[in-house]
Amino acid sequence: MTRKKLVVLSGAGISKESGIPTFRDNNGLWKQYRFEEVASPEAWRRDPEMVLEFYNYRRKIVRNAHPNYAHIALAELEKDFDVVIITQNVDDLHERAGSKNILHLHGEIMKARSTANPEIIIDLDTDELNIGDKCPLGSQLRPHIVWFGEPVSYIDKAIEIVKTANIFLVIGTGLKVYPAASLIHYTPRNCRNFLIDPGAEFGPPENFIHIKSNAVEGMKVFIEKYLIFN
Repeated sequence: MTRKKLVVLSGAGISKESGIPTFRDNNGLWKQYRFEEVASPEAWRRDPEMVLEFYNYRRKIVRNAHPNYAHIALAELEKDFDVVIITQNVDDLHERAGSKNILHLHGEIMKARSTANPEIIIDLDTDELNIGDKCPLGSQLRPHIVWFGEPVSYIDKAIEIVKTANIFLVIGTGLKVYPAASLIHYTPRNCRNFLIDPGAEFGPPENFIHIKSNAVEGMKVFIEKYLIFN
């Protein structure tokens, strides 16, 4: 029997419950900066050392965080469903929870890439990426992150994945960041669509069931109410 395909779009809210602040509410040293000032090609050209320091700071937070129930539950659903996760998050908590099929739309903070050839991507075994750290071509390494003003190269692949969904789950995002938010418009006609988001002010499309909760509690409702007995 063919397993149903569960496609997930995850956002910062799922990892916030693991202690990773969203990029909108970073605190301490970085509270004085708008995120665009440390996460754009212009910022990199203006002050690459500051950009690297910012991502070193964020990388330490990710390294010390752990997957929560929502991450782990999605991984365990692979026993019964064909699960594909499309994530806006740059952390590796889905991987550490055990999920096998993950598409990172906005890059991965635990990786770096060449400034000479973006196809050269390197896994980082340390929290630090500094000026002078170079790729095999001899060029400076930069965070493997999609910055403001850069194209989201995997969005077309994500669209094709969503088109194959039997169940589509949006979790941890208020669908305000584009082009990722546009994925809700590509689900098949017979697809069952769910949104887990605590924002009561947000009105999802009519064909979505809105579970008004945070990621962890909402995931429990999604599994117990909509998956187990359906």
